[in-house]
Amino acid sequence: MTMKAINPATGETFASYQEMTDDGLRDAIGKAHNAFLDWRRTGFSSRAGLMHQAAKVLRENAGKYADLMAREMGKPIRDGVAEVQKCAAACDYYADNAEQFLATEPIKTEARKSHVICQPLGVVLAVMPWNFPFWQVFRFAAPGLMAGNGAVMKHSSNVPGCALAIERVFQDAGFPKDLFRTLMISNARVDAVLENPLVRAATLTGSGPAGRSVAGKAGSLLKKTVLELGGSDPYLVLEDADLDLAAAVCARGRLINTGQSCIAAKRFIVVDKVHDRFVELFVKRMAAPKMGDPLKQDTEIGPLARHDLRDALHRQVKSSIARGARCVLGGEIPRGPGAYYPPTVLTKVTKGMSAYAEELFGPVASVIRVDNEDAAIAAANDSVFGLGGAVITGDIVRGERVAAEIDSGNVFVNDNVRSDPRLPFGGVKQSGYGRELSHYGIKEFVNIKTIVVG
Repeated sequence: MTMKAINPATGETFASYQEMTDDGLRDAIGKAHNAFLDWRRTGFSSRAGLMHQAAKVLRENAGKYADLMAREMGKPIRDGVAEVQKCAAACDYYADNAEQFLATEPIKTEARKSHVICQPLGVVLAVMPWNFPFWQVFRFAAPGLMAGNGAVMKHSSNVPGCALAIERVFQDAGFPKDLFRTLMISNARVDAVLENPLVRAATLTGSGPAGRSVAGKAGSLLKKTVLELGGSDPYLVLEDADLDLAAAVCARGRLINTGQSCIAAKRFIVVDKVHDRFVELFVKRMAAPKMGDPLKQDTEIGPLARHDLRDALHRQVKSSIARGARCVLGGEIPRGPGAYYPPTVLTKVTKGMSAYAEELFGPVASVIRVDNEDAAIAAANDSVFGLGGAVITGDIVRGERVAAEIDSGNVFVNDNVRSDPRLPFGGVKQSGYGRELSHYGIKEFVNIKTIVVG
């Protein structure tokens, strides 16, 4: 099988890569395991020096990596540079803090001595998505390698160049050659990787079906998983909100990465008293960003990553309109080449519509009118997803109280949801389980071992 890199802005195939053979796959996993056997015995200072070097490699090549992301999945180039810079910051963060996060913990018991230590598990499989092709990887890899693990990665098939570039980052930084390996394989071969006894655990960021497949297989093998899956994040706009702020926060949250983010704002739950004015301001904000060639510096909205994804999103929009939703902005596929879809706002969204219940993975906003705060909370929680959410209100105390009522892993008050290396990140319900980032994330793939001296 040949993996092709196709520019979603033009439809041009500009590179192709050969899939690994079965022997090549086994060899890569075996070499990663052998590299891990030495790496696990290195000190934190040695690991930290290399991780800081990885951050340097990222920063020095940010423009090159951003260009690659733009060509493979359509990310506007300035957003790609920001993504690489965020990866570098995560590398520095774990280089500086991993030793403290995994420090031996003395526990007072009746024994002469008892304490808890954290030891690496081994080689961890990372199954990664295309939408943040660098960040999703580094938020796993930086803590994982600093914890002493090895890694093999199966990246999304439409970003093969990014996958190989990430492997090269670690090599150029001076990490052991085979400690982090990119596996050029199809989705159908992930089970074979999980079945390899040298692979000890798996992390996946992606769709619900992909998560269930990996979790099911790993569970049958008694291998731990961390899953970060889809989301349909609710943004609650309460009657005391600053509506100019609300419109800005909501539009920014919806259009991040051209709307192709699990934690992008998707459902805008607006109290009746301010609904009409909010929609007026929100539509203006949604219509403002420039859509165009992702390689141009002034482009804010690029194409969707693939034509099939664009077409699926359009079907969800049309289905919702057919059931009574009103399209007040966008909603039509533009003429010309490229997988473009314009910022779109749907109002009168109600239960039974795709725009109410499903994840819309693109720049489409669903506005849901509710009577009051209680109804807003109920609507927010009326979802199979539970990744993120936001509350927009003039009363911070109220915002924190409402945030506590939203059934999700992350809730922001008067700001849009985003990940940060210092804060735990993950979801509940069909948005997955486990946590990435912060000190919680680095402990997901270690053996938390009790040692007692009698």
